[in-house]
Amino acid sequence: MSRERVTVFYSGRVQGVGFRYTAKTQALGFDVSGTVRNLPDSRVELIAEGERQELEAFLEAVRDSAVGSFVRGEEVGWSPAKQDLRGFEIIR
Repeated sequence: MSRERVTVFYSGRVQGVGFRYTAKTQALGFDVSGTVRNLPDSRVELIAEGERQELEAFLEAVRDSAVGSFVRGEEVGWSPAKQDLRGFEIIR
């Protein structure tokens, strides 16, 4: 299987509610690497790489988490992995 990259833009009340910390915590349970950061337009950007099935399960875990109820929209884009991510980190 090949690794893929997913980029997700979350909108809603996703800043100031622990969304980035929750995403990082959820990532620990999956074989994914990536970043999550707040954007100036009040959205959150999550970029992750891994096997597609693992990424889909990770995104589902974020949706099912305590902060998932704050999400009003998700823009999801898939692309080939760049393999430039190590671990999972919050970008400040």
